[in-house]
Amino acid sequence: MTSASLFPMPVVRLIAGVDEAGRGPLAGPVAVAAVILDDARPIAGLNDSKQLSEAKREALFPLIQQRALAWRVVFVEPDEIDRLNILQATLEGMRRAVMALQPFPELVRIDGNRAPKGLNCMAETLVGGDAIEPAIMAASILAKVSRDRLMVQLHATFPQYGFDVHKGYPTPAHLSALSRHGPCAHHRRSFAPVRDALAGR
Repeated sequence: MTSASLFPMPVVRLIAGVDEAGRGPLAGPVAVAAVILDDARPIAGLNDSKQLSEAKREALFPLIQQRALAWRVVFVEPDEIDRLNILQATLEGMRRAVMALQPFPELVRIDGNRAPKGLNCMAETLVGGDAIEPAIMAASILAKVSRDRLMVQLHATFPQYGFDVHKGYPTPAHLSALSRHGPCAHHRRSFAPVRDALAGR
């Protein structure tokens, strides 16, 4: 009899997928989502959010919220990004999102190659996980849609930057607006183009 049969590995039932949206933009928060899917309530059409149309993401968003066993979206704001740096801010957002899940997961699968500390459960990193693990796909959709909606709301207050179109990413139009108007309260001052715009004023 082998040791494996004497001490079988426990079956992991509650798996949370974790993904983020918005590490690259010059403005707005980074959004992190954690999702535990319910095998009894499958969701057709899940995929990496970047591979889905905006309409498809918007259609899947409420289905994930309704059918998941648990989900949470966390925003880490620009001032915290500037204080921690974008990697550490993203990892902290992951930790907060996972720790807020009820029921609490037995295993966390994270898109990428870095896992936050202090999760109080097992964790796996999966490079390209948003194309492999359905729970990560669901998290990527929640993070992307939540952040895009927030940037559209910010556009109503700061229309000069075009946040509703580029969502804070460093497009030529955004860089031009940043040069003309300078940064607003939602720009990440630790990012080089924002620093340059501040220095030039």
